[in-house]
Amino acid sequence: MPLALLALAIGAFGIGTTEFVIMGLLPEVAGDFGVSIPTAGFLVTGYALGVMFGAPLMTVLGTRIPRKRMLMLLMGLFIVGNLLSAVAPVFTVMLIGRVVASLAHGAFFGIGSVVAAELVAPQKKAGAIAMMFTGLTVANVVGVPLGTFIGQAAGWRVTFTIVAALGVVGLVGIAKLVPDLSKPEGVRLRHEVAAFKNVQVVLAMAMTVLGFGGVFAAITYIAPMMTHVAGFADESVTWLLVLFGLGMVGGNLVGGKFADRALMPLLYVSLGALALVLGLFTVTAHSKFLAAVTIVLIGALGFATVPPLQKRVLDQASDAPTLASAVNIGAFNLGNALSAWLGGMVISAGLGYTAPNWVGAVLAASALVLAVVSAALERRSPAPSVVVTLSEQRKAEPVHQ
Repeated sequence: MPLALLALAIGAFGIGTTEFVIMGLLPEVAGDFGVSIPTAGFLVTGYALGVMFGAPLMTVLGTRIPRKRMLMLLMGLFIVGNLLSAVAPVFTVMLIGRVVASLAHGAFFGIGSVVAAELVAPQKKAGAIAMMFTGLTVANVVGVPLGTFIGQAAGWRVTFTIVAALGVVGLVGIAKLVPDLSKPEGVRLRHEVAAFKNVQVVLAMAMTVLGFGGVFAAITYIAPMMTHVAGFADESVTWLLVLFGLGMVGGNLVGGKFADRALMPLLYVSLGALALVLGLFTVTAHSKFLAAVTIVLIGALGFATVPPLQKRVLDQASDAPTLASAVNIGAFNLGNALSAWLGGMVISAGLGYTAPNWVGAVLAASALVLAVVSAALERRSPAPSVVVTLSEQRKAEPVHQ
């Protein structure tokens, strides 16, 4: 794997850390600004919405800019946003800083996926994408717990300053290690948007929303589920999330390895197993040991779908992959928001803290159904194209004779 992938992974590590570390620092931030915890929660919601809308916006703005330069500009935006959060005098300014940083998120992973795939041989594309996303998964194992600890010990402003410094390291790494990849000739916004007319692109994004939504239906409410149902102490939740992060790292690497060999079978297995494990979580959540094991499995199976889904979008939108790739990153966040809302609804309905697991199981099973439909449609489409190709060859033969 090229060393340039390390620079992309460092950028992904910083982005993953800033996205999730705020969840562990909400009490400190709320106390400093004199706002309620629900109000401080807008720092999470605002970031997610910024990713959803920023992914296509920033990608469109970057269609006329070489990809390396655009990645550097996005890291610069990330640095500014986190520094703004670190020095924010009032809550509103910090919220603005969070939104500014989030604008870089989707486009960085979207464009970064395209760049990573271009740096390696065709049969290694999914592995290269997984290598970049390793930065995001490692952030949940190292960056988020460490950032939370530093923020609680030295102040949350120190955490965001360190995250900004990580952005600087990523920016320098991209400048030094990523080769100058010229902007593809003929790239136009209309051409990029046309990729969404491909039903396979839309199906892949729908699988992203539902599949990853299944993961976060359970993980969003992991704290009350583990403390009220499994009986863990409050301070144990951080380490349970570390276990989840370790599962993510392993699943991401396995997904990247096997997606290059058997993409659709991998999706069948991972989505099917994810639906089964989420359903079983309603039972295993009552045992500390089994709950911990299940959390690792959810992280592994959930992130085993990320490289194949991202690669499938790139493959199906091969003529105009940049915007589609970035929008698919937004689809992950859409899945997070959708599943969190649905999970909250079933808890509010009095069905208990384990009820979101059933929501997650249904979402993952729905993604599996879409995967089967997508493969069925794909099996029908190659035959006509082969006939056309042979016909064209026959017509061309007399010309060459």
